[in-house]
Amino acid sequence: MDPARLTRQLVDIESITGNEGAVGAALYDELYGLGYTVHKIPVAHGRFNVQATLEEKPPALVFSTHIDTVPPFIPSSEDSENIYGRGSCDAKGIVAAQMAACERLRKDGAAIGMLFLVGEERDSLGAKVANESPLGSRFLINGEPTENKIAIASKGALRIEVTARGRMAHSAYPELGESAIEKLLDALERLRRMELPENPEVGPTTMNIGIIEGGRAPNVIPDYAKAQLLYRLVGPSAALRQEITEQIAGLAEAEVVLEIPFCKLRTVPGLETMVASFTTDIPALSKWGQPVLLGPGSIHVAHTEREYISKKQLHEAVDLYCNVAKNLLN
Repeated sequence: MDPARLTRQLVDIESITGNEGAVGAALYDELYGLGYTVHKIPVAHGRFNVQATLEEKPPALVFSTHIDTVPPFIPSSEDSENIYGRGSCDAKGIVAAQMAACERLRKDGAAIGMLFLVGEERDSLGAKVANESPLGSRFLINGEPTENKIAIASKGALRIEVTARGRMAHSAYPELGESAIEKLLDALERLRRMELPENPEVGPTTMNIGIIEGGRAPNVIPDYAKAQLLYRLVGPSAALRQEITEQIAGLAEAEVVLEIPFCKLRTVPGLETMVASFTTDIPALSKWGQPVLLGPGSIHVAHTEREYISKKQLHEAVDLYCNVAKNLLN
């Protein structure tokens, strides 16, 4: 199998989250043609995960990554060093590397399987559905762009919506109203001054104010304002959530919209390590075995207009996946 060829083939199938059907069908056909026992696992609204196993033995180790991408669709191209296009590193190149690794491992009699998931870029819905029907594997090698370094941990995510409420009035008479925007700004400044938790092995918790909205018109004192914040977690979130609530008391209210927990991960001796500051499907795949996070490509170019994966790193990943799998299974 040529992982570079397969990467381009997959990149050229648009699969923005919610529209993964065509790329899932292409993977199903490819895996069926290679002789795997393949199943389409329904998720929702016609979407499905693709699961592949060997008929003669249940998998002790499963390779997994996601087949959805962020928008916009960008078709593939290549030069002598790289393959470009949406999903080239996040994570269709990883799909190709994992499939090529499984082709080698099955020849050695390894009990392996594959699980390719929808929805990772939005809510990990595919992973949540898959976790309802695990195959009993002991290990899960999840693929994300880690530059072929093995992750010791992945940060969690805490998405908070901060809402301030006021009272409308004519802007010529501000004393008759109460500005929700000013209250929100004061609340956000308090949150910006908070000392966030640190983990000596992983680094600091970080916070991003991603969206601010509110108000009615320039000549109206605003009666509502909202902001969406994302914290990258390096440990449990309970104390952080409590402090956020206390800091903005009297100004605004905080609501948890999404939480993905911080994860410590299994490593393999002799491999260079890293910390994944991003989230993955791993927390939603708790029943699929001890998790390892590893894959070719750089997260720094994922989700960009010039996303790419190095051909050299792509081929090295096939060897790396095989070696890590053998280490775990032995």
